[in-house]
Amino acid sequence: MLAYLIRRLFAAAVMLVVIVLVVFSIFFLFPKWAGVDVALSFVGKQADPAAVEGVRQKLGLDEPIYFQAWEFFKGIFAGRTYSGGGDVTQCAAPCFGYSFRTEQAVWPVLTDRLPVTLGLALGAAVLWLIFGLAAGVLSALKRGTLWDRSAMIVALAGVSLPIYFTGMLSLAVFVFGLNWFKGEYVPLEDSFTGWFGGMILPWVTLAFLYAAMYARITRATMLEVLGEDYIRTARAKGLREKTVIGKHAMRSTMTPILTMLGMDLGALIGGAILTETTFSLPGLGQAVLNAIKTQDLPIILGVVLITSLAVLVANLVVDVLYAVIDPRVRLS
Repeated sequence: MLAYLIRRLFAAAVMLVVIVLVVFSIFFLFPKWAGVDVALSFVGKQADPAAVEGVRQKLGLDEPIYFQAWEFFKGIFAGRTYSGGGDVTQCAAPCFGYSFRTEQAVWPVLTDRLPVTLGLALGAAVLWLIFGLAAGVLSALKRGTLWDRSAMIVALAGVSLPIYFTGMLSLAVFVFGLNWFKGEYVPLEDSFTGWFGGMILPWVTLAFLYAAMYARITRATMLEVLGEDYIRTARAKGLREKTVIGKHAMRSTMTPILTMLGMDLGALIGGAILTETTFSLPGLGQAVLNAIKTQDLPIILGVVLITSLAVLVANLVVDVLYAVIDPRVRLS
């Protein structure tokens, strides 16, 4: 198990370096090859030539590309100093960039919004795992029954309906119609009950989409597992159905579920743009949407890095959980 963890950590470290280099290439190298002025992208098309030249010197865009890549990589772990034209700007580690429009380092801006996105993603994940797995397992065990057909119809509706539709519908019904919720975000440090009440609808709306997908995957995987020889052997040995399903069938069923969870949760930590916009949540999704509107490139770059790192960490955790639930992974 220890050797397996060491291998996965080493692979994650290599992947981290690759991610940083790819992000650097997307935002700095490829535009340069295409003839795009990166400095102009950072300060906006309406900036005067002196401001553009100042940003070019501060970012070191006149330096060799390998030097720029090293400064970008080093800044994430050791901080960075932007200097040019006698003006010096410090960006403490981890330095994900500096917004020359708001004159703020990107990392503090993102960390202010990250707890909102984390709360949304984790709360919704708990709901969609509980209801999605339960619906999928019951549908597989009651295949062809009214429950199975009804659950799959609801799952199909959940996959088909876009979040902005279900979100607006829930606001219209439960906020403006029944007046059960206030429909506004309250910071957790101000009031737990206010925060919880403001997050219920976003959680349910986001979880409805993912629970539907997880229910369908769980049902299909469970039906396949229930036809395996070792399940028939377990039943033939006289094991209780609860033990056959809970101890044997579910462990194999969880493998694709964990794969999906790692990808979905990691991506959501980068910002659930539609959900956050619909419910006016000040998270990373809304931050990147505002950055796109104002062409604030450093904010977009920072969110891309956070999303990539979140997916990497989530998949690393999933790999460890694979070894816990499936002994074949530890022995391979």
